[in-house]
Amino acid sequence: MNGWKKAGRGAKARLAGIFDDQEAAVLRGLVAEIRQMLAGRAADNPADELAVLTGMRTGPSTRPDDRVLARLLPDFTSEDADLAAGLRSLHEPELIEAKDTAAAFVLDTLPEDGGRVELTPEQADTWLAALNDVRLALGTALDVSEDMPEELPVDDPRAAHVGVYHWLTFVQDSLVQARMQVRS
Repeated sequence: MNGWKKAGRGAKARLAGIFDDQEAAVLRGLVAEIRQMLAGRAADNPADELAVLTGMRTGPSTRPDDRVLARLLPDFTSEDADLAAGLRSLHEPELIEAKDTAAAFVLDTLPEDGGRVELTPEQADTWLAALNDVRLALGTALDVSEDMPEELPVDDPRAAHVGVYHWLTFVQDSLVQARMQVRS
């Protein structure tokens, strides 16, 4: 990918990017993994009789044990444990649904064998949300930090994957830059 570009003018302006087949396969695989993680968390949700009666969806009140999933579904507040548990229970199902919807949209719009992706500004925002989730998950799994060197020693088990993280950073940044050129 050479980066996202503005395509068109005025109200019909769009954002376009071209992915080769390997890039599309990597991104599709990572987005699918995010969807699986979110689906697993949603499936862990205990049945709630009150939710069945009222139609209100509730989720788990505890933080995910998996640190990557915990990064994707952070606490809503840290000051009061009971409040945090209540907020999580009320809002986590909506958060999972929003993240899954964004991920599904990326999979729907990214050709399996690579190719051109053209997005409206609103669609670009959806892509940005999904890309952010993928970067957060991968960055957490790789223990990425500000003081981590650009390249890791060959014997570091993360070395083979850090390039993907940097590529995702580029894809996200170039989409942000192109998005800023187009008004919604």
